Amino acid sequence: MNALVDSSPYVARRERLFASLGDDIAIIPTAPEVLRNRDTGFLYRHDSYFYYLTGFSEPDSVLVLTGGNERKAILFCREKNLEREIWDGYRYGPDAARAVFQFDEAYPIEKLAEELPKLMSDRSAVHTPVGMSASWDAEIAAAINAVRNMARTGVSAPTSVVDVRATLDDMRLIKDSHEIALMRRAAEISSLAHTRAMNTARPGQYEYHVEAELAHEFIRHGARTPAYNHIVASGPNSCVLHYNDSNRQMRDGDLLLIDAGCEYEGYASDITRTFPVNGKFSGPQRDVYQAVLDAQLACMDALKPGKPFNEYHEVATRVLSQGMLDLGLLKGSLDQVLEEKTYMQFYMHRAGHWIGMDVHDAGDYRKKGVWQTLKPGMVVTNEPGLYVRPDGAVPEHFWNIGVRIEDDVLITATGNDNLTITTPKTVAEVEAACKR
Repeated sequence: MNALVDSSPYVARRERLFASLGDDIAIIPTAPEVLRNRDTGFLYRHDSYFYYLTGFSEPDSVLVLTGGNERKAILFCREKNLEREIWDGYRYGPDAARAVFQFDEAYPIEKLAEELPKLMSDRSAVHTPVGMSASWDAEIAAAINAVRNMARTGVSAPTSVVDVRATLDDMRLIKDSHEIALMRRAAEISSLAHTRAMNTARPGQYEYHVEAELAHEFIRHGARTPAYNHIVASGPNSCVLHYNDSNRQMRDGDLLLIDAGCEYEGYASDITRTFPVNGKFSGPQRDVYQAVLDAQLACMDALKPGKPFNEYHEVATRVLSQGMLDLGLLKGSLDQVLEEKTYMQFYMHRAGHWIGMDVHDAGDYRKKGVWQTLKPGMVVTNEPGLYVRPDGAVPEHFWNIGVRIEDDVLITATGNDNLTITTPKTVAEVEAACKR
């Protein structure tokens, strides 16, 4: 139990959603518990939309917001059960949850089916995560049909169902001060983990040895879970974008690409660094690394309020393409490389994405075909890369060199704030962190 929960950010977000509801009703469930095998469950993780509005992390919970003159925020959750708490841990129960998280009302989850038709009555629309699951859609449909069956009592049923996530996505795109503080801490912890990896990695270790060091650093700072599956990719594996096996033995002369970030209090971090396992870049490794770093720094300059989201990807593509030409990876003119997209042999992904509660966070990148404009409070990743797989047309000394450099960047009123700036990044910083 945490009696010191600051519920004010969640109350403020609910008020913002109320403002868009009018007289309608919003119904938002949390994520279900999922079995891993037989009778063993996966470690539970709440639904991000539900948590964004509640701060409540228990399963079997639903938030209901009823609009109109008498707005109410209502929680349905598990009842207190001292016997189950012996096995599974503390439960708030409706009464404590209402008081701690500042809901107007709270009821046992078993009452949801009974109460929903009453709460839906005479509402024009239901705002809910449409298509989240077949079972949830069926539950909403059943409640609407129950209201229809009450027609002779003088009530009317909702005539439309609206996906509430569209409104919440726009809200989540701009982080408030509470969110920024949590993301900053997640970034700090992940930065410490990447630095630890540079300090401890050695030729002869397996990739999973380094992965264990990352997990150790996350957990000892209170971030029990990763924000996504770690990528710890050495040698040729550094050219596999979503490599997850972590079972290769690292060799002298390998690069190690690590894409890893923790989740802290529901918020993600996402850092990629690439470094030499033996502590010293070879000449070709340094050249490729510097080409990516030049692109990443150029992107940082392009991440400013008022700029279209896509601009920094275009900057990355142009700088990387020139770097490929300078290294002899490609031939022709820069304009030709960009027009024919031959750069995609070595750079095939975007320069970044939204990040927040989810590592690939909520929010449209384009609206009606127009790229979103960067605004203060948005947080993006900045992650250009180059991946040189063996190819007869490519100088052999570049083969199996994969480099990606990624930071988490908050857009501010005057420019940006690199949340992961303490992670070693220049050639000199990386080699110093790897110093034996």
